[in-house]
Amino acid sequence: MLGAILDLISPWKARFESARLKRRWAHLKAAGMHIGQGVNLPASTWIDTSHCFLISIGDWCGFGEQCMILAHDAQMDEFLDAALMAKIVIHGSCHFGSRTVILPGVEVGPRTIVGANSVVSKSLPADTVCAGVPAKVICSLDDYLARHRERLAQTQQFPWTEYNSASLTAERLRELLAVLEKGPAYIVGGFSEELKGQGGTERTPFDHTAQPNGVQYLKKRDQ
Repeated sequence: MLGAILDLISPWKARFESARLKRRWAHLKAAGMHIGQGVNLPASTWIDTSHCFLISIGDWCGFGEQCMILAHDAQMDEFLDAALMAKIVIHGSCHFGSRTVILPGVEVGPRTIVGANSVVSKSLPADTVCAGVPAKVICSLDDYLARHRERLAQTQQFPWTEYNSASLTAERLRELLAVLEKGPAYIVGGFSEELKGQGGTERTPFDHTAQPNGVQYLKKRDQ
């Protein structure tokens, strides 16, 4: 009986959480924070709300769970009666792994990927993959994508439309697990579905004026 009740409540809970997240985005924007189109900014992202007007996030950025964005530092306040404030500029198509901390005064160039648990204490250049404490460049975006492109060509791929969590049947799950016993695999097509408004990631609203930076980057590079 309890399971049936929870199953009945679950869709309403999901709708409530979605509405709550959109309301949070609206409040941050009203307070002066710039949040671009198509941004994945989860509810677990800690935002420096008292200074969010100093934070700018470009289109198509993504944040893993429990990231933190700080635009001020008051640790010296007791000693100096002063607190530091500084802008944070995150350009389009940047992606941050879970529990990344972004400190005041940094600028992250477009198409930058930052690994989980990193601390971004200094500005990071465009088209790079960075990680660490503090975060540093570990390779170029081209090198990172080339490695994954090579693996994609050699590894079994599973279409997102059939193997996402909502569509995953018992048979498909067995098939997926059997392949993963031999090593990593890729699920493909999820972002393409998001561009159609059918993906599984909660994003800020977007329209035809917000072309994904990563897609345009690949087109220009391959010309």
